[in-house]
Amino acid sequence: QEKGIHVVPLVGPSSILLALMASGFNGQSFAFNGYLPVQLPDKIKVLKKLEARIFNEHQSQLFIETPYRNQKTLADILANCSPTLKLCIAADITLESEYIKTRSLREWKSQLPDLIKRPAIFILYK
Repeated sequence: QEKGIHVVPLVGPSSILLALMASGFNGQSFAFNGYLPVQLPDKIKVLKKLEARIFNEHQSQLFIETPYRNQKTLADILANCSPTLKLCIAADITLESEYIKTRSLREWKSQLPDLIKRPAIFILYK
């Protein structure tokens, strides 16, 4: 930009912000946490830490997963986080198959989406 080059944001890293905007969650204080650990004990530890940040700091917690592990990660979230938390799942942002839904974990348990091989962003908040 300093050299007069026009910079245009494209879908990719900006999908994280698009998902946050669509979620209805706190956009003033949020953290992007990248990928969660693969091993379950480590993943549970991180999920509990993120949950504490949601309640103590009122901060939306964003993370991504590889498409082939989406369903497992969703199951781990549902099994290990407070059912009163809300989860936004944003998949295939800007495609015809776009899917963006925000529900409580309690509600997600009875309405699991098919996220197999779909790029998805997960956002937890209260």
